[in-house]
Amino acid sequence: MRIAVLGAAGMAGSRVVAEAVSRGHTPLAVYRSTRPEALPPGVTPVAGDANDTAAMAALFAGADAVVAATRPPAGREHTIAATTTALLDAAAAAGTRVLVIGGSGPLEVPGHPGRLVRDDPAYVPARWRTVADASTAQLAACRAHSADWIYLSPPAVLEPGSRTGSYRRGTTTLLTAPDGTSRISAEDLAAAVLDELEVPYGERHFTVAY
Repeated sequence: MRIAVLGAAGMAGSRVVAEAVSRGHTPLAVYRSTRPEALPPGVTPVAGDANDTAAMAALFAGADAVVAATRPPAGREHTIAATTTALLDAAAAAGTRVLVIGGSGPLEVPGHPGRLVRDDPAYVPARWRTVADASTAQLAACRAHSADWIYLSPPAVLEPGSRTGSYRRGTTTLLTAPDGTSRISAEDLAAAVLDELEVPYGERHFTVAY
C-alpha cells in the first residue's frame, strides 16, 4: 500500500513510517515544518499543511490510506478538531480512508460506563485536561463526518519503547493491566495501526494497550 503519514516527524508518525516500510509498504512522510531525519529507503518526504484541504486532497488521491498523527503545539490544542475536519474533507474528496491517531480522553473508564477518561484525574491530571478535551472534540469531529475514517485512542500512557508485536485490542473502554496501568510503546501502537490498515476490523473507534 501507498500510505500517507501526516505528522511523520513526531513520535507516533515516525514509528508508523518505520513499521510500514518493514512490511513492504510505500509511505509518504508528510511534514509541515520539520523534515523527518534519517528516513528509511523508499520513503518519500513531502512538505504540506494539514489544513490545506485542496493540497491534501491532491496528495491523498495517490494514496491507498492516510494516517493522521498530527499534534498541535502547546497552547493550540483547541485547533485539532478543525484540522481533523480539514483532513477528513480532503480524504473524502480523494476517496481515501484515513486512520486518525487521537487521544485516550474520549474512552470510557473501566467499570464506569458513561464516564470518560478525560474526567478521571486518576488517568488525566489537571495539567493534561486541555489535551484530553481536545481529543474528545477530535473524535466528535470524526463522528460528524461522512469520510471513511477510523479513530485509534492510545492508552493513558504512550511513550517510546521497544516493539514486541503483542498488544490487546479493545473498542471504546480504556484497557488496563492487572496493576491498573494503561500503556503501550509507540512502536507497538504503530504495529496496531498497520494491522488495522492491512486487515480492517470494521470498528470506527478502537484502542490498544498491553
